[in-house]
Amino acid sequence: MDLDIRKAILHNIKENSRDQLEATIVDAIQDGEEKLLPGLGFLFEIIWKQSDEDEKLEMLDALEKGVKQATV
Repeated sequence: MDLDIRKAILHNIKENSRDQLEATIVDAIQDGEEKLLPGLGFLFEIIWKQSDEDEKLEMLDALEKGVKQATV
């Protein structure tokens, strides 16, 4: 089966409000299910592409800090 995950995710969230988008992210993280990781990755891709260089540096700083503190 050929499934375009990006298209499916975008179709499902395109009309969502800010609150609904936040709930989608929070729910995916709290559930901790591996199958949700591609969706979160695609959401990050959208954010990254819309960010300017300063915002990207800020995200990278937050990511670096988070990775150093993370436990699995």
